[in-house]
Formats: sequence, C-alpha cells, structure tokens
Amino acid sequence: MIFSASSVSTVLRYNVPQYHFFVRQAIFLVIAFIVGFLIIIRVPTSKYKYLTPFMVLGIIVALIGLFVYGRITNNARSWYDIGPFALQPSEFAKSVIIIFMAVAYSKLDKMKTKNIYVFLFPVIVSLIIAILIALQPDLGTALIICGITFFVFISIPLVKRNIIKVLKIGVVCVGVGILALLYSGTELLNSRQLKRFEFRNPCSRYTEDTGYQVCNGFIAIHNGGLLGVGLGNSSQKYLYLPESHTDFIFPIIVEELGYITGVLLIIGYMIMLYRILKIAREAENLRLSILAYGVFLYLLFHILINLLGILALIPLTGVPLPLLSYGGSFTVNVIVMLFVVERVSIENKTIKAKKEMAKITS
Repeated sequence: MIFSASSVSTVLRYNVPQYHFFVRQAIFLVIAFIVGFLIIIRVPTSKYKYLTPFMVLGIIVALIGLFVYGRITNNARSWYDIGPFALQPSEFAKSVIIIFMAVAYSKLDKMKTKNIYVFLFPVIVSLIIAILIALQPDLGTALIICGITFFVFISIPLVKRNIIKVLKIGVVCVGVGILALLYSGTELLNSRQLKRFEFRNPCSRYTEDTGYQVCNGFIAIHNGGLLGVGLGNSSQKYLYLPESHTDFIFPIIVEELGYITGVLLIIGYMIMLYRILKIAREAENLRLSILAYGVFLYLLFHILINLLGILALIPLTGVPLPLLSYGGSFTVNVIVMLFVVERVSIENKTIKAKKEMAKITS
C-alpha cells in the first residue's frame, strides 16, 4: 500500500524513482525484524535496568541537539539527517519512557516504599522529554507521551490506593504550570496549531489549510465504496491528498480496497490491542505488566489520533498509523516494541511454568 499510495508523488513531487518509498520501507522492516529476532526476543527484560539510564540520557541529549542540528520539515525541527536517511528521536522517546517507567516502578515496588512522592520522579522525567518535543514543535507526539505517562502512572498499585492525593498533586502542578505560562508571556500554541482546532466540516474550507487535506481524505473514502476502485487505481493520490503514503494512507487504502478492507483493518487493530492488553493483565510482575501496557497505550493513541483526525472528529495532528504508514523511525520503533511484548509473553509463560514445577516438586 505504501508503494501504491506513493507511486505518483515520488515522481511528480519528490522527483525520485517510483519504488523509492517502497524500497526504503522494506529496508526499515528488515532492520526492525533483525533487531527484534536477534536482540529483543533474546534479552531478558530484567537486563533493561542496566540500559535505562543511558537510554534516558541519550534521548534527552538527542532532543536538545535537534535545536542546533535538526532538519526542519513541516515547520517542525524533529529530524537528524544521517546520510540518505532521517532519524526522529521523538519516536524512540516513547519506547524509552515505557521501558524507563517499567524499570523504575518495578524497583520501587520491590522496595515496598509507601512514599507517593517518590513515584513522581519518572513522571517528571517523562514531562521533561515531552516539553522538549513540544518545543520542536511536535504537539501530537508530546501529547501521546503525556498520555502514556499518565495512564501508566495511575495503573501503579500504590497510586491507585492514593488516587485522591495524587489528583490533588496533579491539580496543583497544572495550576502552577498555567500560571507560569501566563506570566512568562509564552504562547502555548502558535497560530498554525490553533487553526487545527477548526476541524469540523473540513469541506467547507476546502481552499484553506484547515480543510483541504481532511476533505480530500473524505473524497478518497467516498470514492472507495464497498469494494474499492481497485489496487493502484486511487485518484486522490495524484497530488490531491498530501502525505498519502504516511499520515493519510488509510483513506487511500479504503479508496482502493473499499470499506470492507477498512473495517477489517480496524478489527485487526482491535484484536492486536486486546491480545497485548491480555498479556499485560496476565503479567507475573509489575515490570512485565508496564512494558506490555505501555505498548498497548502507545499503539492505541496512534490509532485513535490518526483515524479520528482523518474523520474530522478531533483536530488533525499528523500522527502516523502503526504498521501501515511510511516512516523509518516510527516503523522500526513499533516493531521493536511489539517484540518487547513477545518477550514479556515468553517470560510470563516461563515464570508460570516454574511455579507449576515448584508446586509439583513440593
């Protein structure tokens, strides 16, 4: 679908061969699966505690470095140019935060600490990373990181038992943050970001930036009908629909393969998310649970924000669709994190088997 969606824009817009994005995505997939099979699936999650300090420090340094060495694309300074490829640190920041929170909260849980304020340290680190990403500016990714952090935090057993106290702390922190922004004179959202809140009835603003892209997505979905116009036969990919192979690949899929394929894809996502959540709930310890639950949240937010934005139910934020959209950093990161979930599943089964053997031998 990436080849089909990009086959026109590669030649007419980017002036590169027709197979350009197809070949690059294939390379990203191969890299992701090599890393997954040779490293992630073999390394016990207990070893992550040795890597997290370097991962957190590395991602913070990488995000700060963007302000000096980053490449500007779509008004955001989010990428490093590395030869023929571009690296987007903010995508890997999501995984780093999930792993960091899993390791940190697992350690605190084993220490049996009752001090709720200690549990705020991983949240503060995550917020620092989110702020650095928001300043690029990439508000969509920053909000996803905040969402992952919040829901992982309130899932911790001690936090659940002290939820009222936590909410009071949260209200105070939000209040202080709002006051700081008001008195600093800094704009929370620039004019371009504020325009995105004009998301209803996009076709009434077809000639404006706030309506053009989403309206063309509507046209693509409408053209598809029940069975689609046929693979490769999309009309909207002829430069009518910008980012047709990245954020807006779903309308192209529906246009070419029909509503039925679109519904099947959504069902597929629901099954995948259910299986990941089931692995998280059946986890044998807090570290394994947070790892799987964090990946569940990561994928869920991307799917919801992308599809709801395309359907003009929420403001459009430019978030790619997992396992379908083109993107090197995003694709590698998603697949590697799915391998982490597989590793969690393996460890769950191993621990259960050992417990069963212990019962038999005793």
